[in-house]
Amino acid sequence: MACQQFDGAADFLGLDASIRERVKWPKRLISVAVPVKLDNGDVKVFEGHRVQHHLTLGPTKGGLRFSPSVDIGEVAALAMWMSWKCALAGLPYGGAKGGIACDPLRMSPRELEALTRRYTVEMIPFIGPHIDVMAPDMGTNEQTMAWMYDTYSTHAGHAVPSIVTGKPVSIGGSMGRREATGRGVAFVTSRALEILKMPADSRIIVQGFGNVGSYAAYGLAKYGAKIVGVGDRTGALYDPKGLDVEKLFIHFQTHATLDDFPQGERMTNEELLVQSCDVLIPAATERVITAEIAARLQCRVLAEAANGPTTFEADAVLKQRGDIFVIPDVLCNAGGVIVSYFEWVQDLQNFFWTEVEVFDKLYRILSQTFDQVLKEARQKNIDHRTAALTLGIQKVVDAKKIRGLFP
Repeated sequence: MACQQFDGAADFLGLDASIRERVKWPKRLISVAVPVKLDNGDVKVFEGHRVQHHLTLGPTKGGLRFSPSVDIGEVAALAMWMSWKCALAGLPYGGAKGGIACDPLRMSPRELEALTRRYTVEMIPFIGPHIDVMAPDMGTNEQTMAWMYDTYSTHAGHAVPSIVTGKPVSIGGSMGRREATGRGVAFVTSRALEILKMPADSRIIVQGFGNVGSYAAYGLAKYGAKIVGVGDRTGALYDPKGLDVEKLFIHFQTHATLDDFPQGERMTNEELLVQSCDVLIPAATERVITAEIAARLQCRVLAEAANGPTTFEADAVLKQRGDIFVIPDVLCNAGGVIVSYFEWVQDLQNFFWTEVEVFDKLYRILSQTFDQVLKEARQKNIDHRTAALTLGIQKVVDAKKIRGLFP
């Protein structure tokens, strides 16, 4: 899907075959065996990957995910999207993504620590503050990053906080990083509502109530929106009158699931996606908006908080419909990597900012990027996704041309 999107954007830009191939192919694909001694005494070998898409603008940047679905193809696609996302936002990074094929929900804290540390050791020749910087993603969190930081620093012989972002604040993390992606989603969604002259109390559905979705819902509720539906891995809740987001947020933070929340009609996530709302926010995994679902959507705005939630075929349906304002993923969820950049900068300088400073800078970059995408779409008469992708890709193309080809 990532390659299909790239090819479409490259065709629009008129890129010749030589530069197209240089920009498309990843710099490095790394696969490693990660043996771990389990609590029962058995040794299990897990499959680990890291793809570094390009290093033309600076070090690569991207998350590390723990999920049973992880494979080299998934990681490569996510790394490519990270390249365009970073370039679009003006960050001095290439894209990267890593992952381990495992189910973190079935592993003990000790097993997860051993898995993280061994993966980090296997990656040491290929990572560094000016080579490749990791961050949390699906199935990983601040603790995962703390283990990676400690493992890398132990091998270096001194503290290297800039090796990862998304760390606890107590060891060099940035204020606001945990909620940055979700608050960024809420911010760009509110900008879309303003442009479309939609009311502040618009009805919102958030499919995927994890770290990103929960903070997006909470942020939009603070703006005055009505959250009418939410979903997680256990199912979904829908109430056209609106859910109590404060109680829902506390319930999720306490139980890590929507199970037993005493409000709303229970339904499947697929059913939730096609309920009536003003804004639909897919904030879970890739490819949840299929062509069949795209044809049935009852929203005015589609804000892609997840990476790649809309299939290539579904995107064609949305373009044909023309009645849904799409905020593409490379713009919508960029808040996380932007604040990761801020954390990296703060670590390198050993000078840290307040939460107010972090979010002032975040909203300024998101607002400028949002305006650039809409301007490009309007001037070129293209959809928002094509506008965002072409802006990001063109920056990488220009940098590669200026730097030249060695030897």
